[in-house]
Amino acid sequence: MTEKENKLIEDLFKQAAQQQIEDNGFTEKVMEAIGNGQWAIGNGQLKMDNGQWAIGNGQWTIENGQLKKDNGKLLSMLWTWFCIAVSLVLFFVFNGWEMLKASLHVLYASILTSFEVFLTTAPTAEFDLNPWMILLALGFVSIYLPYRTARKLSAIL
Repeated sequence: MTEKENKLIEDLFKQAAQQQIEDNGFTEKVMEAIGNGQWAIGNGQLKMDNGQWAIGNGQWTIENGQLKKDNGKLLSMLWTWFCIAVSLVLFFVFNGWEMLKASLHVLYASILTSFEVFLTTAPTAEFDLNPWMILLALGFVSIYLPYRTARKLSAIL
């Protein structure tokens, strides 16, 4: 946009900002009553955010003059614990330890087989390849990077 257009837009917004709508002092009374939107109540704190009042961890809404509690967080937490309990029960019912042990054994065997094949065929490659450097790089990628990622995630959460 040109400088002239910018000036016209600024003038328009200045005029709109200076305009007063007559409401018999209602706006000033509401703003004075609300203050900064936060009140201390007992040990908790009452905050207003987009028409939602939050007291402690619970969410409260005001509808038609009635104070109602939103149980969404509670239901979500109960559902999570229910799913965890069902998962644990199914893990033990279907002998999860044996399946996990078998899966880890197959993974271990396949990694050893792959590394054995790599060490056998590496000396026959046309380019110079140090198998120990490859092993070190694999250890870095498979152990150190997941460890760092887990630490960063735990620090965030």
